[in-house]
Amino acid sequence: MTDPVLVVREALPSDLSGIVALYNHYIAATPITFDIEPYSVETRTPWFEQFRASGPHRLFVAVTGSAPAHSAVLGYACSTRWHAKAAYDSSVECSVYVARDAVRRGIGRALYERLFAALADEPVHRAYAGITQPNTASVTLHERFGFQLAATYHEVGFKLGRYWDVHWYEKRLG
Repeated sequence: MTDPVLVVREALPSDLSGIVALYNHYIAATPITFDIEPYSVETRTPWFEQFRASGPHRLFVAVTGSAPAHSAVLGYACSTRWHAKAAYDSSVECSVYVARDAVRRGIGRALYERLFAALADEPVHRAYAGITQPNTASVTLHERFGFQLAATYHEVGFKLGRYWDVHWYEKRLG
């Protein structure tokens, strides 16, 4: 049996339940995100609604197959507003999440390739990514895409009974 075809495309509203399920694993079991409470589709909808088909705030999913009704979400990558103040609007924060049973299959790379290709024609100067430490796989992925370590926030988050450092990486886009 062959592996299903991997498709990376813009996220659709029908993908939100898969995105939520994938992300909730990272909330419950890891320090990779500092969210503490799991989301429902309803509570995650405002986050989803910030994304557009063009512009600096984008959301892509990696799915199996091309029929949205039958696609399993294997991962997603997005670019969101870096900070609320207008002077930051030329910067974005980038995130990538891959389903725990789909890691190390090139999905994160495929998602970031699509995201950065989409951002290439947008008025975005810098991309930032916060990576809770330790996370060698994420550091390696980001460095492959040209991110460089910019700062370390020491013991900035408390989750799973301990404090965690976050390395902030940056990448020049425009």
